[in-house]
Amino acid sequence: MPPVEDDSVQVDDDSAAQAISVPDAADAGESGKLKMIVQLLKRCLGVKDIAAMRLSLPASLLEPIPNLEYWHYLDRPDLFAAINDSEDPFERMLAVLRFTFSKDLKFIRGKVCKPYNSVLGEHFRSHWDVIPVVYPSDPCDPPIQHLYLAPPAAESNYSTLTPTPSESPRPPASETASIMSGWSGKSVTSGLSLTSKGASTPGKSTPATSPDLSQTTLDGDMSNLNLADDAAALLEAGTAPAAPDTPRVRIAYLTEQVSHHPPISAYYAKCPSRGVELTGVDQISAKVSGTTLRIVPGSYNKGLFVRLTDGAGAGETYQITHPVGAVNGMFRGSFYITMGEATIVTCSGGADGAKLRAIIEYKEESWLGKAHFLLEGVIHSYEPDETQHLEWTRVKHVPRSRVLATLDGSWKHRIRWKRQDAPSSAHATLLDLSTLHVIPKAVRSLEKQLPDESRKLWENVTSKLLSKEYGEATKHKLTIEQRQRDEAAERKRKGVQFTPKYFESDIDSGIPTLTAEGLLALEEELKEQELECP
Repeated sequence: MPPVEDDSVQVDDDSAAQAISVPDAADAGESGKLKMIVQLLKRCLGVKDIAAMRLSLPASLLEPIPNLEYWHYLDRPDLFAAINDSEDPFERMLAVLRFTFSKDLKFIRGKVCKPYNSVLGEHFRSHWDVIPVVYPSDPCDPPIQHLYLAPPAAESNYSTLTPTPSESPRPPASETASIMSGWSGKSVTSGLSLTSKGASTPGKSTPATSPDLSQTTLDGDMSNLNLADDAAALLEAGTAPAAPDTPRVRIAYLTEQVSHHPPISAYYAKCPSRGVELTGVDQISAKVSGTTLRIVPGSYNKGLFVRLTDGAGAGETYQITHPVGAVNGMFRGSFYITMGEATIVTCSGGADGAKLRAIIEYKEESWLGKAHFLLEGVIHSYEPDETQHLEWTRVKHVPRSRVLATLDGSWKHRIRWKRQDAPSSAHATLLDLSTLHVIPKAVRSLEKQLPDESRKLWENVTSKLLSKEYGEATKHKLTIEQRQRDEAAERKRKGVQFTPKYFESDIDSGIPTLTAEGLLALEEELKEQELECP
């Protein structure tokens, strides 16, 4: 687990203090935005933790998408749903690693920008109906995938995979991720926001993200876009038929902002038909260092927890820690993301005996030349009743006798693996990220949503941003922020604390617990009516 900036975090949801604001620039273009970003960075120099600052940004700096919506770790739910398919624990670890690399798929094709800050008590829910990947009998063969695919990129292009430019003056808004969202309390790598061309939501579902610029109202057709940045290049983009032996399965997702200062959210996803669950707490710490914004997990953020509830892996839990992320090139206005230190995937529980653990180490980038986004890793065994493996945080720390397999490649392109005792020529592809596009989510129409549900809460801000009425968007945004301060002041006057609706208040373990209402919301999402394929 990467180090955090401050282990003694005090949750203070009831603070009604006025936020620091950045004045809106008269120029709504890219140069105006860059000037505002530079002003903001100057205010952040020397600040120990930007994520703990109360900042109010002009709406023109924001991507028209709620913070809780854009970040969900399920860019490829088809890989998530297939984690528990194998009877072999080593192959299940390979499946978890594929999911681990795919959860950050947004960062391969996106630009850095900023979604809305979540307000206390805001929540978001969605689902996916997907055909899970199919694993061949030989684990050296890559998984067979069906949805949102593209031809593989050339090896020489792994560091330059970027979105295909939109034909519109400003690309339509899409599902987003953002490494500048240190201020919105998401994960280590959740500051990158992506804009892209749209394509239909896969299979049977409602549209998946925010509206096209030509739309002026937010209704049930709100989100006709996704992160498939070049729809024309996609293969079987959501239209692959579900054969009798590969039916679509549903993954339901729920997240809630459980603390405002510091910003913390809890999330939960499940695929009951495959016995797979995902849960965790998102909180980050961010600090400007030189020309870089450095992002590390906050003290409540213990990583992602994948739990297998039945089948061969019943009882297993995989903890996936976050790496250190960095936004580079800020003062040049040319943003790009790099990863540092390591991600550690630890399997616990399940059957008796030795367990598996993986270390993914991100290579330090050179100060000269372009970034290469390289990594190396190992899968090794450990004994649950021992503790020495906790000291193994880098590949070189693991004794050779414990190593079962090695990994290498680029987290933005192709990652390969081989068993430890196999020759170099035996490398097999673990995952080729250049072939994958984000599978868009399905979201209930606005008339079905509650007032504190993300899209409903921010609909006025979103509609004004999309019509480029930035001044009006800022007014609506300030109204929401002031309402939050007023509610905090009223709680303080009454001497009451905020209580989350969908998650229990105790999140110290990093594994949140659903309340009765949270369980009900997930069940409702699992039963949400499917729409017929177009």
